[in-house]
Amino acid sequence: MKLPPGFEYRPGWLDAPDEWFRRLYEGLEWAARDILLFGRRVAQPRLVDWYADPGIRYRYSGLELRAKPWPPFLEELRRRAGETASRSFNSALCNLYRDGADSMGWHADDEQELGPEPVIASISLGAERRFLIRPRGGGKSIRLELSPGSLLVMSGRSQVDYQHSLPKTRRPVDPRINLTFREVLSPPG
Repeated sequence: MKLPPGFEYRPGWLDAPDEWFRRLYEGLEWAARDILLFGRRVAQPRLVDWYADPGIRYRYSGLELRAKPWPPFLEELRRRAGETASRSFNSALCNLYRDGADSMGWHADDEQELGPEPVIASISLGAERRFLIRPRGGGKSIRLELSPGSLLVMSGRSQVDYQHSLPKTRRPVDPRINLTFREVLSPPG
């Protein structure tokens, strides 16, 4: 399957994905947070945790996340993802999808703090889940099954020209962890 420009998928990128899943599941501080969606506060349909270099803040959907120090095991994954993507990442948004009811709707990671053409490295662990990519404004979507231990790098105009989602599923599915490493730019001044 051919992915759009700016999307690079590497299945089997990370060795021992089950061990990494266990470490992250037990070692991170998963929390439910409310977000602003179409002017209303609603519970995010997943659990999240966020880590970053000192002083880094990230805003999305009405949330402002402040830096928490990197656990050594997450720091190792940041370094490895950065080497693969040729980027120095300074933050990680960690998502725990508990079952098929947890999801992420259509969106682009196009917050001002990420710059005009951000690079995002996304590691998948746990259950395989369907990931969809479509041209911004609608159109036919491309389906990608994100396997445990895989890495998806989104770069170039991927966030300008496309949207992506992780839809709900009715089929029974085990938990999934997704780590999205980003470079958050310092606000002006």
